[in-house]
Amino acid sequence: MSERIEYDLLLVGGSPSNLTLAYHFLELAKASGKEFTIAVLEKSKEFGSHIMSGAVSNPHVLEKVWPNYKELGFPIEATCTESNLSVLGIEKKWDMPNAMVPKTMDKTGYLVLSLSFVTNWMARQLQEKAKDVPNVSMDLFTGFAAHGVVFEDGRVAGVSVSEDPKGEDDYVYGKFTCFGDKGFISRDVIDHFKLRECPQIWSVGVKEVWQCNESYEGKVWHTLGWPLLEGTFGGGFVYGMKDNKLTIGMVISLDSHDPNMNPQQKLQDYKKHPWIQKMITGGKLLKYGAALLPEGGYYALPKKFAVPGGVLLGDALGVLDVKNLAGIDRAMECGYVAAEVLHDALVKQDFSEAALAPYQERLTNSFVIKEAYDNRYFRWAFIENPKLLGEYLPEVARSIDKSSAMFGMWKVWFKHPLGAPVDGVRSLGLINGKFNIGPIKYEADYKHIIPSFVAPKYEEPQYDKATIYSRADAVFYSSTKYHEGNNHIDEFNAQVCVECIKRYEGVDKTTPCVSDCTAEVHRIDIVDQIRKHGMSLENCVHCRTCEDVCPEVNLRVKPTSQGSGPDFLGL
Repeated sequence: MSERIEYDLLLVGGSPSNLTLAYHFLELAKASGKEFTIAVLEKSKEFGSHIMSGAVSNPHVLEKVWPNYKELGFPIEATCTESNLSVLGIEKKWDMPNAMVPKTMDKTGYLVLSLSFVTNWMARQLQEKAKDVPNVSMDLFTGFAAHGVVFEDGRVAGVSVSEDPKGEDDYVYGKFTCFGDKGFISRDVIDHFKLRECPQIWSVGVKEVWQCNESYEGKVWHTLGWPLLEGTFGGGFVYGMKDNKLTIGMVISLDSHDPNMNPQQKLQDYKKHPWIQKMITGGKLLKYGAALLPEGGYYALPKKFAVPGGVLLGDALGVLDVKNLAGIDRAMECGYVAAEVLHDALVKQDFSEAALAPYQERLTNSFVIKEAYDNRYFRWAFIENPKLLGEYLPEVARSIDKSSAMFGMWKVWFKHPLGAPVDGVRSLGLINGKFNIGPIKYEADYKHIIPSFVAPKYEEPQYDKATIYSRADAVFYSSTKYHEGNNHIDEFNAQVCVECIKRYEGVDKTTPCVSDCTAEVHRIDIVDQIRKHGMSLENCVHCRTCEDVCPEVNLRVKPTSQGSGPDFLGL
């Protein structure tokens, strides 16, 4: 019989939260002199390969964990020297005056990062630090996914590391298991302990990195408007990096009414704007990827941040702040606080749920939850009043092309002399946390889909066709590679998909899983004259959009095995 493999700390996911936790724990263990064992399970082939973010980040937590991060070669792509909030028409761009830009949107002095490089760097720092702390035995496993959560006697006991576990060799146990994943298996902890009363809502980030002919280093733009002019919440971002590289991306909420939104093609539409065309024409696409982001904020947080034997961090917890466009520093703060709470518990050999209670208490009193509370109604303001993005913003965007943004604002007021001012006061009050309307409850993203929705048509600007990529072509730039047998998306009931296809094709649409896939995975096959759902899993970039927008909740994306999947290093 195989021996049970158990660690003091078992960290699921090589995320900023877990790597910060491990590093700070080593510092605490060095000071205490106590002996501990730690394991980090990372499903990608190397740390950073499965992680993607914008990213422009406030370095305040980084400075706390690694005060000498610059001397240690921390991978900085640029420091923001020019921060813009812009509204795009189809042809022109309006940069908001500084007086109109919310303070949370001013990223001057922040670091432009490739989060994949950052987590890779963090893992290397962790390995170096471990050499200096001989009383801690630490194992970093890449290509090892956690496929399921092990529950024993009412607590989280560890994870299975096989899709079909048969013996003890297929499990890894932990006195405490820390989940820093994006929901691949942490959702099972939340479901098991019934922690979430309000559903999480998600957006998908689609991103490309370009090699350009000119340098835009340090210039940062966040944009509203084109091509999201049909009411969907979201926007674009362009970040100038060193070595003439440019990040171009969009974040698009998945609570859209449009069943055929197609985020990857929205990004291509974004790139067709003359302002972006000027930057990328003659350039070269280097990388492409996509990932989900938890958008629900304060009211979508689990009731408990820790359960017997388990801790939720970062995206597993859902601490990303949409208003502040901030997630990395929040995730790292989760790890920093968790390290201290877990160290105390292990020193005392106290494995009770009460031993983990300070984790939630301290986070609640930190900037992470305080700012989440201040911004608790940010997303709700746009859900409550669809006119903001469905009528008012398109009017301003059209006016930018024809005359000016100010003229568009005047037109909004003229058309809605009573409604627009009232909407403005109400929405700003919610966005800025000045109104208190009590707890809110989101609906799951797929419930917002309207099968018969017709998106408005716009005449596209002229563009260089060499800069635009189909989904099938874009996948090449994600460097996806799968080992044989990686059937990592479950379709629970094939007949349910057949009926879904009939329903959507009955209104001249394709199913959301096919349309909104960011990587040409889902398709419709004709088998025995029946239109069925099929999948090209070798294309998958593991974003989980299909799962979130499936109207029948009939899909689940699982962790891959043996390091399979995309390679996001450099994104």
